[in-house]
Amino acid sequence: CTMASRELERIRNAVLDQRYTLSEHAYDEMDQDNLDVLDIESTILSGRIEKTLTKDPRGTRYVVIGKATDEATDVGVVVRFVEHDQLLILTVYEIK
Repeated sequence: CTMASRELERIRNAVLDQRYTLSEHAYDEMDQDNLDVLDIESTILSGRIEKTLTKDPRGTRYVVIGKATDEATDVGVVVRFVEHDQLLILTVYEIK
């Protein structure tokens, strides 16, 4: 089992267990791109880890690329784990 697939499973489990929160920035970005929380869930559950960013002292960030609920819109979600295995959604964007 590769590292990325293990991390993706951990991220997906946090979504499935509703153990996640969105940053203020993520809400703003969602509004701008007309996305909602279900689109974020869909992206994470259908997607893959595109990048792992390890240089941040606050913790590793993962860029997950997947599809919104319409199964047509490509969406990127940047996440990080915080205390108590909570997933923090840092930002969300439509990939145009």
